[in-house]
Amino acid sequence: MTSPKAGFFITFEGLDGCGKTTQMKLLAQRLRAAGRTVLESYEPGGTRIGAQVRRILLDASNHELCPTAELLLYFACRAQNVEEAILPALRRGEIVLSDRFTDSTLVYQGVGRGLGKQVVLTLDQIACKGLIPDLTLLLDIDLETSLARARARNDAAGQSGAPAETRMDDQDLAFHRKVQQAYGELAAEHPERIVVIDARAAVEEIAERIWQTVARRLEISHV
Repeated sequence: MTSPKAGFFITFEGLDGCGKTTQMKLLAQRLRAAGRTVLESYEPGGTRIGAQVRRILLDASNHELCPTAELLLYFACRAQNVEEAILPALRRGEIVLSDRFTDSTLVYQGVGRGLGKQVVLTLDQIACKGLIPDLTLLLDIDLETSLARARARNDAAGQSGAPAETRMDDQDLAFHRKVQQAYGELAAEHPERIVVIDARAAVEEIAERIWQTVARRLEISHV
């Protein structure tokens, strides 16, 4: 199913370092200024239980976590988030913004880990009850920029005493290339849902492009 008609479900996707977290917050601010009620969510996480699963998934010391276990943990986290937070918000007529959703699992686990897209889609039907985003904003950057930003983020985190790396940062270049290509293929397969945004521009320019896209879909004529 698509999201309940009362609400609207928008997801942000892209390589690490593409700026989706920043852009999601900027969009949420502008939507609230336009009088809309917004739920901000992120993956993995989004709920108390999801936060506990997130720590397992992203802990760089968990090298022994196998791809299948990783996939199932992501969907366990997502199932809880959909049931506890996302669907109730949509039924209340809210706009839900999510930093990653099933598209991330398709490209990172389905393609990057080689588990297969069909396996991911089958689990998605169980965990998400067929929930499909109304709009997906794919922030597109080149791989070199993505990796450079991830390194800069890790350096900053290390200086602050926070964990400097996640398990995804530890993947080789071939893995990230496969993920990048898979995102492009997804966008080509679902042009009615996935809008590609050039994320190499200035933050303000990207935010305006996103706003114009969302405002058209939601028929917002001001702010």
